[in-house]
Amino acid sequence: MSDLHVYDTTLRDGAQQEGLNLSVSDKLAIAMHLDELGVGFIEGGWPGANPKDTEFFARARTELALRNATLAAFGATRRAGGVAADDPQVRALVDSGAPVVTLVAKSHVRHVASALRTTLEENLAMVRDTVSFLHAEGRRVFLDAEHFFDGYAADRAYALEVVRAAMESGAEVVALCDTNGGMLPDQIADVVADAVGATSARVGIHCHNDTGCAVANSMAAVDAGATHVQGTINGYGERTGNADLLTVVSNLQIKRGLPLLETGRLREATRIAHAISEITNVPPYSRQPYVGASAFAHKAGLHASAIKVDPDLYQHTDPQHVGNDMRMLVSDMAGRASIELKGRELGYDLSDDNELLTRVLARVKDLELRGYTFDAADASFELLLRREVEGGGYDFFEVESWRVITDARGGEDALSEATVKVVAGGERVVATGEGNGPVNALDHALRRALAPAYPELDKLELIDFRVRILDAAHGTDAVTRVLIETSDGSTSWETIGVAGNIIEASWHALVDGVTYGLVRAGVPVR
Repeated sequence: MSDLHVYDTTLRDGAQQEGLNLSVSDKLAIAMHLDELGVGFIEGGWPGANPKDTEFFARARTELALRNATLAAFGATRRAGGVAADDPQVRALVDSGAPVVTLVAKSHVRHVASALRTTLEENLAMVRDTVSFLHAEGRRVFLDAEHFFDGYAADRAYALEVVRAAMESGAEVVALCDTNGGMLPDQIADVVADAVGATSARVGIHCHNDTGCAVANSMAAVDAGATHVQGTINGYGERTGNADLLTVVSNLQIKRGLPLLETGRLREATRIAHAISEITNVPPYSRQPYVGASAFAHKAGLHASAIKVDPDLYQHTDPQHVGNDMRMLVSDMAGRASIELKGRELGYDLSDDNELLTRVLARVKDLELRGYTFDAADASFELLLRREVEGGGYDFFEVESWRVITDARGGEDALSEATVKVVAGGERVVATGEGNGPVNALDHALRRALAPAYPELDKLELIDFRVRILDAAHGTDAVTRVLIETSDGSTSWETIGVAGNIIEASWHALVDGVTYGLVRAGVPVR
């Protein structure tokens, strides 16, 4: 089991996710992150089937210096009635230069007849011929037995014969694929155990998540004897996605003690998951096991009281194992322990200051009653706590006034103009800004006003803006909550504003976002 393969197919199967479109440069960048993680194999795509994947393998020869992983090219067995040596797509697999070739083959009798439109014996011949040819060409050959579990249910003998045909022809691994994602763990375990016992092949597992069981199914397969696990980073993939490789590996390494990755590499999991999210432009899933922002976040006051005594009381493992952190969320559910632990995160020892803890807790509960939600705006809470602990401060500038006008003429697009008057660095500044909306205009005006005193603001960028109408039954008289995410290029933070007016709520969130940015930059309060 210590030789269990970790096989990543993010660049091929994961890239089939709806709305995910990777350039060749994107794929090369992701491959480097996967190599840093320490996976054993990276499936780069299908050379010969599309120009992008052909280019990827061509560029990989000179641009991809893998230290831990082995590159694999994906392709299909030869066409029915042909010869592998003469099949252009099989030849493209050889020409890719990849040391490993993973072939997909039919193992379901219905698919052989309906999709390939050939005989069962010819399908076996296609497997034998293609595997033998690639093996003779010096390639390590893996085979993905497509629709294996459904095929096994339809005709066990034939599904197992496909496994034998591949193994006897030189395939190193035969991965059993739950292509439709419809299996459950007990079914997976029974079939894998039978396949291992009946064929003596090295069996792998490839699961999709259509029943929500891809990770559990992969674990069940390993328990039953599979020694090769396929998946994708962040669970990317068609329909509901593939098995999340980070969750599978974390479970096997942390919970089962299997040394899949070199010491220390799993600690890079959270960073790599988020880095790949940036490349794919798919927002990170906050509740993703192990690496999600909320994976070790605690909100309930009861939890906080226990964690104050021992973090393990409400955590299944140490978040540092996967490079994540415990987070204490402050909300109307918070108790004094939540505030104390949050203060500890920020470097304040509040354990002996009962009066301050009581005051901050009352302030939080009052604000949340009015519509604030600090568990979604850590930066705003940090500013609140810092001001309470230090008796004020963190007022880098004084706002004298602000206003915004939106003007539309004829059929032209509306244009917003904002004017901001502030006192910063001892100087009164009046600045205007234009934008494609009132919040955008206010953002530009505020930065322009503060730029002379605080050049550090040049790095800040507003990257997300979310609005929620509270008490919607009140119609246009309802309270508005605005959450703004700001980035300095290396990290991001969220701030909140609540008001009866959407522009006013946005302004409060903007001011907090800029103020927190100056705190992070280490700017002294003047």
